[in-house]
Amino acid sequence: MTDDVNKLVEHFFLPYRLQKYRQGQVLILNGDSPGQIYYLLSGRVKVYDVSYRGDEIIINTFQPPAFFPMSLAINPGTSSFIYEAETDIEVRQAPIDVVLAFIQEHPEVTYDLLSRVYRGTDGLLGRMVYLMAGSAQSRLIFELTQEARRFGTMDGNQYSIGISEKDLGAKTGLSRETVNRELHKLKKQGFIEVHNKGLIIKDFSGLVSKLAAE
Repeated sequence: MTDDVNKLVEHFFLPYRLQKYRQGQVLILNGDSPGQIYYLLSGRVKVYDVSYRGDEIIINTFQPPAFFPMSLAINPGTSSFIYEAETDIEVRQAPIDVVLAFIQEHPEVTYDLLSRVYRGTDGLLGRMVYLMAGSAQSRLIFELTQEARRFGTMDGNQYSIGISEKDLGAKTGLSRETVNRELHKLKKQGFIEVHNKGLIIKDFSGLVSKLAAE
């Protein structure tokens, strides 16, 4: 969001009560028809489904400032996915019809929302390409670069990202064992450094070049 749009959205949601959710609490279940839109002030919310084998498949992750689920506001129906607090979060909730009236009155908010939707769609399409035709390593590298761009802390050509092997597996469709093996290869090649709270991409541009060469 631009600063102006962010201030406008923040001001709109300000009258609604601040609510806190602990990590792991579910906001929306698949099959739910939520009547509220959540405005995320702090923390992260993941959107996922569960495969027939019981594996978690992460579709998207929201971080502030974001409001959701706009897809169900614009196209009423039931949720196909589960929305869960990935960390402790703070949100405000407003009725869907009030939020829709707000964005209709403010085209700059609608434009910003569409911009973010298209960026997210590009990311999903890129992930689909590697899921369909990529190797285990290219799938993992793609997810690491996406995670760094969206959520990483940059320091020169390095990025720190706080993501677990389990979540990397849930985003790439790879088993945790395969993720561990591929991370070890990248570590030996000098691209990453693994620590207990996530990992550091030591050579981001090199990792991007490696992905392009796959």
